[in-house]
Amino acid sequence: MPTTSTVRATVPPTVWLTRGRRSGTGAEDELRDSLRGLKDSKHIDDYLELPPAGDEAGDLVFEARTRVAGGVVVRARLALSPPGDDDGRDWTLVAESAGALWDLDWPAPTGMFLPQDPDTDWDADPATGLRPGTIHPLPEDDKEVRRLLRNCARSGTRIHVVVHEAMTTDERGRVPLAHWLPPGLRPLVVEHRAAPHQLRVVNWALRESGVEVPRGGALVLPGRPAPEGYDAGTHSVRAVFLDGTEPAGLVAAVRGYAALARPLPAEAEGALTALREDWHLLSPEEELARERALVAMYAEALEAMTKSRDLYREAAERAHEALAAYRESAGDPPAGGQPSGASAPVSPLRQLTR
Repeated sequence: MPTTSTVRATVPPTVWLTRGRRSGTGAEDELRDSLRGLKDSKHIDDYLELPPAGDEAGDLVFEARTRVAGGVVVRARLALSPPGDDDGRDWTLVAESAGALWDLDWPAPTGMFLPQDPDTDWDADPATGLRPGTIHPLPEDDKEVRRLLRNCARSGTRIHVVVHEAMTTDERGRVPLAHWLPPGLRPLVVEHRAAPHQLRVVNWALRESGVEVPRGGALVLPGRPAPEGYDAGTHSVRAVFLDGTEPAGLVAAVRGYAALARPLPAEAEGALTALREDWHLLSPEEELARERALVAMYAEALEAMTKSRDLYREAAERAHEALAAYRESAGDPPAGGQPSGASAPVSPLRQLTR
């Protein structure tokens, strides 16, 4: 029986996006303070807080603009959800570069909004509650391991990596993977560490994903759905030496995964559309270009209306002429009888109607 497959949108190559969760109160005030400081220090060109839409409580939206790589303009939009039952706030950040593919060596757009204080809990993964940039040992309980890895698969904007420690590591082996990653990946990658005895439990939990972590190696989890082109062999490393040296193979695997056309999470579709179609923070040059476009649009509309009016006037004049001709012909009786085989003359009005 034939089946129809739904083609999901993918993250455009010019776009960088992520989602996070801020626990506790005072999130909007922290954002405002952070944005003011970033503008004063020239880290961003400008920012704007959008007024609430309607009377109902909705997302609080901020826009910011900066330039990277010697002049590439980056627009970014952060939407902060209303407080939940625990006062936590989910947020979605979407950024897009103007006319250039996104380069992971550029600064991460989180630095355009979020406070840089490491003690602030802004960057927790909404699906797992875990933060990037640090090492997270897997839970000891087998069921908790399975629950955690399932949640990792639902984390649409984060990249989860599981590293198996073949033996107990010392301080040299406790350097987080984020230390070796480019700036654009550091806020996205969540690192999990499996103890030497946990390999079987981890691979049991990953059975439904069809992947395995190599003994003493590492694996970039595929997510659900997996990006097109994902391959467990390509995105895993057979051996990771946790001795403080750069894990070049694992870094390459993570970068390769990030380069795949990943599915655009449903919760980010609206944010990307708003970034592109409902942008408010315009530079003076952009304001001028927009006003010129509006003038051109109004001129085209006026020209179309004028042309339509002229056509209507011309049609009305022809109709009046045809009506006058019809009345004139109806007032003059025919000179002789109409032959029985001849057809009745067609009036000018009917000719015009045809």
